[in-house]
Amino acid sequence: MENVKVFSIIIALFSVLSAESVGLKDLKTCNFGAVYNFGDSNSDTGGGSAAFWPAGKPCGETFFGRPVGRGCDGRLIIDFIAEHLGLPHLSPYLDSIGTSFRYGANFAIGGSTIRPQNESMSLNGVSPFSLDIQIVQFDQFKDRSGYFYNRSYPRDRHNLPRPEDFSKALYIFDIGQNDIAAGLRKKNDSAFHASVPDIVDQLAKAVQNLYEHGARTFWVHNTGPIGCLPVSLHYHDIKPEELDEQGCLKAQNAYSMEFNRQLKARVIKLREKLPHAALTYVDIYAAKYELIGNAKKQGFVEAANICCGFHEDEIQVYCGHKQNINGTEIYAGSCENPSDFISWDGVHYTEAANRWVAHRITNGSFSDPPLPIKHACHKP
Repeated sequence: MENVKVFSIIIALFSVLSAESVGLKDLKTCNFGAVYNFGDSNSDTGGGSAAFWPAGKPCGETFFGRPVGRGCDGRLIIDFIAEHLGLPHLSPYLDSIGTSFRYGANFAIGGSTIRPQNESMSLNGVSPFSLDIQIVQFDQFKDRSGYFYNRSYPRDRHNLPRPEDFSKALYIFDIGQNDIAAGLRKKNDSAFHASVPDIVDQLAKAVQNLYEHGARTFWVHNTGPIGCLPVSLHYHDIKPEELDEQGCLKAQNAYSMEFNRQLKARVIKLREKLPHAALTYVDIYAAKYELIGNAKKQGFVEAANICCGFHEDEIQVYCGHKQNINGTEIYAGSCENPSDFISWDGVHYTEAANRWVAHRITNGSFSDPPLPIKHACHKP
């Protein structure tokens, strides 16, 4: 715990000093007219529900009062980012009802990976909408929306993105956790480590594709500490020596850290390759690990506790599901106060935890370069 305290202080001081060194006071606030997001269930605002089957109760209960396609009791980090920028929540690209794309679109789909997997949604929850497909969808979206915008009367354009906003938009990547989960399922360390350069390369190609089509500002999240997810801790027989000081699985987190190390190195190279781009690398891992290490100090229960689901006596019923156990039907509902929990369903974070992380990444505390998100269009 002391290490976490020291790390938090160092991060805070580094952010303040670095922000001053890049002349933050002299930078103008970026005018992001839109946000385009690519990712998995950590930032899926309804794409998965539109493509497959809708998220059911009790998801959405805290903020929306009903299920709205998010694997959470309320808002996700991407929602808080949009609010911070003064923009509406992003409509999922695949959602056909009640959508507006004037201020951007969300291509994230739960279960998505960077690199296409030879797996399926029905087999193990892997989405066919890998990052390359999401980029193809964006390219089509940009072309078609521009076509209809230029051929519509002004009164009919209100749900379409303005063509000039694409070059001034913020492009967010929040994907990679499912690539790591796929590596863990295969239980082959050497094969996973051999695959990481290609995974990172495919994300870099996605950035370059967008750049070649006019995108200039990129906000790239690394992946969180997968070994700290309660689902990993509840579903396995674990020996004490397998855990770190925060009670997380060291071997699983090592996968995340290796991916993050190579991702950061590639982002640095992309800055040289794409001279007109502003690329921010966001250390989601550090932010979430800090929250987990300081759970009680931040007003949460133990980080390994799960709000929604039934996990007792080796019986595991996933959030919102029902199961007959010895003649008794068990409904895996939510806890009384989701805001007391970090984990919503064992995999995804609660709205309260998402708010905590979002507030700390948007101010630049966990970014390289250490600029707040409202200044992310500037190159130091």
